[in-house]
Amino acid sequence: MKWTRKQLWQRFKKHYTAYPDLGLALDLSRMEFGDDFFDRMEPAMQRAFRAMDVLEGGAIANPDEGRQVGHYWLRNATAVKDETIQKEILEVRQKIDSFADKIAKERLPNGQSKYAYLLLIGIGGSALGPQFVSQALGGTPGDLLKPFFFDNTDPDGFDKVLRSIPDLDRTLCLVISKSGTTPETHNGMIEAKAAFEKAGLRFEEHAVAITMNGSKLGTRATDDKWKEIFPMWEWVGGRTSELSVVGLLPAKLQGINIDKMLEGARLCDEATRKHDVRCNPAARLALMWYYAGNGKGDKDMVILPYKDRLELFSRYLQQLVMESLGKEVYIDGKLQNQGIVVYGNKGSTDQHAYVQQLREGINNFFVTFIEVLKDRNGPSVEIESSTTAGDCLEGLFLGTREALFENGRESITITIDEVSSFHVGVLIALYERAVGYYASLIHINAYHQPGVEAGKKAAKSMLELNQKIIDFLKRNRGQFFSVESIANGIERPDEPESIFKVCEHLAANKDRGINKETNVMPVASRYGFVGKG
Repeated sequence: MKWTRKQLWQRFKKHYTAYPDLGLALDLSRMEFGDDFFDRMEPAMQRAFRAMDVLEGGAIANPDEGRQVGHYWLRNATAVKDETIQKEILEVRQKIDSFADKIAKERLPNGQSKYAYLLLIGIGGSALGPQFVSQALGGTPGDLLKPFFFDNTDPDGFDKVLRSIPDLDRTLCLVISKSGTTPETHNGMIEAKAAFEKAGLRFEEHAVAITMNGSKLGTRATDDKWKEIFPMWEWVGGRTSELSVVGLLPAKLQGINIDKMLEGARLCDEATRKHDVRCNPAARLALMWYYAGNGKGDKDMVILPYKDRLELFSRYLQQLVMESLGKEVYIDGKLQNQGIVVYGNKGSTDQHAYVQQLREGINNFFVTFIEVLKDRNGPSVEIESSTTAGDCLEGLFLGTREALFENGRESITITIDEVSSFHVGVLIALYERAVGYYASLIHINAYHQPGVEAGKKAAKSMLELNQKIIDFLKRNRGQFFSVESIANGIERPDEPESIFKVCEHLAANKDRGINKETNVMPVASRYGFVGKG
């Protein structure tokens, strides 16, 4: 749709909404919805508002596990009807402050701070949120502990991180796992423990567990006398856990103002709880997602923040949006694959990467630009007469938005005053609620993840297969077997492909003691155990 400059200005005036109390503005003018769109969607949006009220009131939102969804309570505990939960939230919040203060005061005999580094061991929401917040708000003169992350089960990744930590003796470890059985986190913990012991240190004296009461990790931390244990609650999902102890404790240990994060989220909750679409930014955002993808996720969501500190925001949103909305069954049980693909990086970096395709390639996306008004703390150097690097970044953002629009590419623009603890809290709460509203609009449950659980079960089966192969080859030490022979020997005749992949991996790592007799046809190679043990 082509509009004249005058028409576009009129549209901007109508669809640009500022929220001064949040330091936020939302511009929908470059989405090409019709004048009757909001009126047509009003009944559905009112149903979404009511559904959110029920959710926040404590209804069971995850029927698969009989769980409530209470991440909204974390920033306003007084709103919780359950007094026990309210008390726990307030007590844990106080415990975070007390523990962080204690860590800051611990000293070595030479007077140095005992802890200078933080190793966070987690996966998914237990790592993505803390990484995003650390990138967004860390790296300032007031930082306390410098963070490092184990967020996978890649051995080379572990080695790389451990090499980058200057002093393990001055490193505090946070191990984050709700169940205590998540393989990636468990493996990271074992690797970290081995590294500490190799350095002559007792890992447990540096370790803090964040886990559910009664979990395997909690039992281990108690029995081995870890430094501290913090609770995770079943009513907080991983992708919405950044404003729980999962995100607040590492942020506080880094010196980030978590009170301001919580304040920003609480005020955003208040604004986005209103049943008036005209003044509710999360509702307006969710409706744009619905419009852009025809309520079916037909278009991808490209996140382009024009700020280096927000570089990880797209990764954080990938999990929040895609894990929440990627479902194959409606609430009423009908089969319908849903979801929105999310990707992005940062501007203006992406103008030298995939913006070429965004402008001239397949029109299967909509962009969300995130504009940050404040350039930096302190004065800027003039690159040219009366022009700073920040002016150039703003110009590149405006130019890219204009170039896309000229070629029929739609975009939303979110503007925040600055990247601060308060504004990060606002962004987290804004997207959390937009996801909830959109899920209601398309009749899915945003708060369960059967696909993730299916993946975990399949991974567990593959690890069991791995062990069966090793045991079989060890029992037949010195003999070499084809994939088919191994499959029959371990009574898994229907899985030769998986057995081939596992054997190739084992043979590539010489310390495992398994050798390979190579054949011209790779799948006809033979494998045998020749190691010790």
